[in-house]
Parts: sequence; C-alpha cells; structure tokens
Amino acid sequence: MERAASLPLQPPTYGNLITILSIDGGGVRGLIPGTILAFLESELQKLDGEDARIADYFDVIAGTSTGGLVAAMLTCPDETGRPLFAAEDIKQFYLDHCPRIFPQDSPLIPVTKVVKAVSGPKYDGKYLHTIVKEKLGSTRLHDTLTNIVIPAFDIKRLQPTIFSSYEVKKKPSTDACLSDICISTSAAPTYLPAHYFETEEPSGQVREFNLIDGGVAANNPTLVAMGEVTKEIMGGSSDFFPIQPMDYTRFLVISLGTGAPKCQEKYSANDAARWGVLGWLAGGGGTPLVDVFMQSSSDMVDFHISAVFQALHLEGNYLRIQDDTLSGTVSSVDVATGQNLNDLVEVGESLLQKPVSRVNLDTGTFQARSQETNAEAIRRFAKVLSHERRLRLARSPHGHAAVAK
Repeated sequence: MERAASLPLQPPTYGNLITILSIDGGGVRGLIPGTILAFLESELQKLDGEDARIADYFDVIAGTSTGGLVAAMLTCPDETGRPLFAAEDIKQFYLDHCPRIFPQDSPLIPVTKVVKAVSGPKYDGKYLHTIVKEKLGSTRLHDTLTNIVIPAFDIKRLQPTIFSSYEVKKKPSTDACLSDICISTSAAPTYLPAHYFETEEPSGQVREFNLIDGGVAANNPTLVAMGEVTKEIMGGSSDFFPIQPMDYTRFLVISLGTGAPKCQEKYSANDAARWGVLGWLAGGGGTPLVDVFMQSSSDMVDFHISAVFQALHLEGNYLRIQDDTLSGTVSSVDVATGQNLNDLVEVGESLLQKPVSRVNLDTGTFQARSQETNAEAIRRFAKVLSHERRLRLARSPHGHAAVAK
C-alpha cells in the first residue's frame, strides 16, 4: 500500500466522508497538537506504509497562529512533491526554533513588562520571519498538497481574511506565499508585530494585506473549515457531488487544541476590576486581553460543534482533544525554555492516555465521556481515514488506474 499512500487524495465524491483536521492557535503550546499528530501519523503508517503522511488523508487542514504554521508544514511540498515535513518533525522544529522566536535571555521585571507592552510588541519577530521564509520558500497557497484554511485578521479593513485553497480560483489576490500567511496568522497582538505584504493578480491589480493573528477571528478554526467546505458544496463543486449542504453525517472532524489554563487559575474579577488599559495589556502575570479573546474564540466554536454533533447523535464523527487543566508555566504561550518545551511534549503524551472528553455545555469544562482514551480514539479514526482513502482510490478512475500500474 506504500505506492497508494503517495498518491493524491481523491475528491470526497468518490468516498463516504469529508475529512477535516483543525489545529488551534497557542504559541509554543503547538507542541501539544504536534505530539498528537505524530502519533496519528504513526498509526496511519502502520496501516498504509511508512510513506503515509497526514496530508494524504484530509480534504482540508485548518490552522490558526501556531496551528497555521503546522498546517503549512504538513502540506507544503518538497522537491519530490511529497510533504516537506512529516508530523514527527514538528516537535523537533519547535524545540530547535522556539527559543529564538521567543528569546528568554533577559526576564523582564513587571514594570519593564508594562512599558514594553505599551511601546511595542514583546518580540521583534525577525527570527520567525527568517526561519519561516527559509523553510517554506516561494511556495504559495495554491501549491499545497491538500486544501488548507488559515485565518488572519486585517486591521485596516477591520475584518477577517481567510486564506483558503477553495477560494484561490475565485480570489487570486489571496494566493499569497505560505510564509506570509504563516507570519500573519502568528502575529499575536502585543507578542509579535503585525505583518504587511502585497499580492499581484494576473490582471496586474495589487492587493495590500495588513494582518494580525488569526486568533482574533477564529483561534479554533474548525468551524471556518467546515464553512469553506459547505460553500463549495452549495456552489455545486463536482468534488462534493452528490453531498447535500449541512449533511453533517458526511463530516469526519479531528480538532486539536493547544491546551488551556485550569479553571480559576489565570485571572480573577477582583484583580481585573482594578485594571485599566495597562492592566488588560500586561496584568496578572500575562496578557489578559489577548488570552481572554483567544480562549473564548476556541471554546465558542467547540460549544457550537459539540452541540450539533450531539444533537444529531454523531459523536463518533467528531473528536476534540484538548487539555483544559494546564497550570503554571506550561499554560503560557511564549515561555520557550528547554524545560517548558519538554514539559509541553509530556503534556501531549499524557493527553493521549487520558479518556476522550466532551465539553460540558453548562460548565464549559471537559468531562470524560467513555473509557476510550484519546490514543484509542486516534487509532479508531486512523482506521476510518485509511479505509476512506482506499475507497476513494478504488472508485476514482484516476486513483484506480494509478494503483493498477
């Protein structure tokens, strides 16, 4: 099956499902979903050979901020037309480069932190720009090996900008370099500088982008990805015939969080009641305003999707893996010490052994829903993904002919 594993994923019209992978934003905490993705890819390789890669199985991979970088890494082609990064490479990338993206050389005293938060971003972003451009090169959105969806937010237009493979043909101005897209979706306010770049359409028209972190719009991009697919279905795309709009029975969704602070761990109303502008920018040992809107964005999406899948009795089609019990340093998005990065890897590994949990729509906390662990759920989803891929190859004239050679 190794030969088949290297073939492009055939359209959903030849299969039974629409497969979606979504990765939240969260800075250095991207090591958590990175660890889980390495496990998923290893399970797919057990089924379909060592050449199998995440991009071979998902119709769309969505990511915000650090998740957008992971999505790009998984789908950017190398010189042979295969993914530039295997999932197992993500962990080492973070371990090697996060300490230079978020330098920890001079811990700032509280007063200096406040001054820094007011005068400019905490980090200059130069190393991030350099390493992302070096790794992703001149690859553009239309070049990715499967469809990707990466949100950012345009502060000049005051509206989200969604970089979507599905939209490139209709909006050629969005066919930006993956490096520019990743830098933009990672530009968290107060942490990294906003990113400006331009694209030129075939007509010669130039479009400007003035972008910040996609977490402002959708820190959990699962719903954005499902929306992009739904637009394609409603638009009559042959890739999705004869699937009907809003037919959730056809969606298979894996949504990976980057962890969240333990309930009541981060801030209190008593403290926040005294904050002004400076307090909301750099109070309580963090960046409250940024933390609040990004966490609320992630949770609201999960609340919505969980409610829909539960109402339709389709819990088996949706897997959300999230740890909402982080405390101390591992709950930060930019502490890139060797100790903390290794601790985050351990968080991801331990999360695999925890039971599959579902958000309680009343309390907002995650609660175990069965004896099945996240690792067991990943194995189950891997079997479904492998079967779906084989089914499409068998039914598609292109896939069937290629396998038969």
